[in-house]
Amino acid sequence: MNSSPAPVDPAHSDARFDALVAEAAAVSVDGWDFSWLDGRATEQRPSWGYARAMADRLARARAALDIQTGGGEVLASAPVFAPLTVATESWPPNVAAATALLHPRGAAVVADPDEPPLPFADGAFDLVVSRHPVVAWWDEIARVLAPGGTYFSQQVGPASVFELVEYFLGPRTAEERGARDPARARADAEAAGLVVTDLRSERLRTEFLDIGAVVYFLRKVIWMVPDFTVDAYLPRLRSLHRRIESEGPFVAHSARFLIEAHKPGSTPPGHS
Repeated sequence: MNSSPAPVDPAHSDARFDALVAEAAAVSVDGWDFSWLDGRATEQRPSWGYARAMADRLARARAALDIQTGGGEVLASAPVFAPLTVATESWPPNVAAATALLHPRGAAVVADPDEPPLPFADGAFDLVVSRHPVVAWWDEIARVLAPGGTYFSQQVGPASVFELVEYFLGPRTAEERGARDPARARADAEAAGLVVTDLRSERLRTEFLDIGAVVYFLRKVIWMVPDFTVDAYLPRLRSLHRRIESEGPFVAHSARFLIEAHKPGSTPPGHS
């Protein structure tokens, strides 16, 4: 039985490329909702279930802070908020989206440049959470945590989706590939005076099923290929489109790690 892929008609392929790219280039990339990729890309999820575990901690907290909340989608997935719940975000479209989503739930959204210092008093929160922070400012996290408080975060690990990055940018340096090492996160957390109680990492299969998914992903996750535009990378995009049509999904691997750390001291009342 011949298992070779059917020949791709160039004219049909070019028309499909143009349509997929035009659609992906026109859609909004505001917020941190990736539902547009449903049916266009797949990504394995980490085994620890960050949103569920975050929601459990949030329900037991008195005062909680979500750093770099994006459009607030992950925080909003929690059924119960702490009596005082605050989120920070730097990108204006995300600030607006998070405000619309979280204010009706009683959470405050603070526009913040994602650089030290955090605009909060020392020991203001018994729970600080963050999903995929660009940078974890450990000294600031430790400062705003109350004694006995918890930092709980899922972060991007080393060389995440680098198969796609290197397709467009070429081989990365060893330093670039080694950035975001979980061991470095542990060391930095401990240097800030926190006690790391959990650290887990996984590499997860990601598939891009069509070129539109690639364009949308690179427009939204702007640090992957920082100078990405469709025009700048048109030949590489067209070549990748043909490859996906002839060989199937483009496969990459995302890297994620979970870190939980506590600030030494007495546990705040009402937090277990």
